[in-house]
Amino acid sequence: MLVAEWNPRWVFMVPAASVAILLLYWLAPSPLTVAALCFGLIGAVVAAVHHAEVIAHKVGEPFGTLVLALSVTIIEVALIISMMLSGGPEAMGLPRDTVFAAVMIILNAIIGCSLIVGGLKHREQIFHVEGMTDALGTMAVIVVIALVLPNFLTSSAGPTFSPPQLLFVAAMTLLMFAAFTLFQTMRHREYFAAAVVGEDGQDNGPRPDSGTAMASLMMLLLSLVVVVLSAKGISPSLEVILNRLGAPASVLGIVIATIVLMPEFGAAMRAAAQNRIQASLNLAIGSAIASIGLVIPTVAVLAVVMGWPLELGLDSKSILLLALSLFVVALSLRTGKTNMQPGIIHLLLFAAYLFFSFSP
Repeated sequence: MLVAEWNPRWVFMVPAASVAILLLYWLAPSPLTVAALCFGLIGAVVAAVHHAEVIAHKVGEPFGTLVLALSVTIIEVALIISMMLSGGPEAMGLPRDTVFAAVMIILNAIIGCSLIVGGLKHREQIFHVEGMTDALGTMAVIVVIALVLPNFLTSSAGPTFSPPQLLFVAAMTLLMFAAFTLFQTMRHREYFAAAVVGEDGQDNGPRPDSGTAMASLMMLLLSLVVVVLSAKGISPSLEVILNRLGAPASVLGIVIATIVLMPEFGAAMRAAAQNRIQASLNLAIGSAIASIGLVIPTVAVLAVVMGWPLELGLDSKSILLLALSLFVVALSLRTGKTNMQPGIIHLLLFAAYLFFSFSP
């Protein structure tokens, strides 16, 4: 199949325009170029979603969604580390705030919207409960170990790990991520494949050729880099706005996670609307596992090397909302069938998270 049939001109032109806007901002930073960056960021997100879907059609599930999840998480790591290096001691809680925000966005906003979109269009959708059970179990363990356990240990003051504890947690989360990835892509790949014939789109027409898929991979990576660099350019203005509004410091983590997860949100919504709820759930929960499994080990090693007092423990309000979210998502995905009602609950829970983040 010709490249143009899968990748029309606009999916190359939009990222190129976003790069041009980014260069213009670097050459002449101003309120006008910051505003232009916002449009460039949105365009890069739309292009990233398209190219991720082309790759998903080429490699099938679960590898397609894994490509986007890993790409976005690697960029998230780079953004967090760059802000920690420039932010100093005041940024020691940024990894916790960003990872927690990503988990809440994924569990409640992305999954909630996916269930609503899929329920509105298809009434009821089917997925493999075995794969989701393993994914939820993996995510629950690593998020509690990384973000809750520090509050109950005595070797280090405050919501922190001691250096040996931090290295142990880094190794543990990385191993759990690796084990889950092996389980998802090799050992029990069928648990994450399409639950119904034709759901992954492979039976509805020919796949893209290798050249088309490679072009989409390159453009996906470029688009994701543009998203993060644009977000970094916008972030100083966002910090000024948040300070003027009197918003808590944790809100910056919510903003970063929201921007980084925009491509995944768009891809998940498209998959749910196309009756590919398995792909939507793979992307959502796989992204949460990748976020914790890669971000925590990276910043942990960096904190030990730099001697930073990395703050990972959540406050009591956040722990309660996290526990409630894990409980509700386990109930929502326990039967292998989805509908609108659990999605509404997830969105309302996400609204509660946002409200109490701005009004603690």
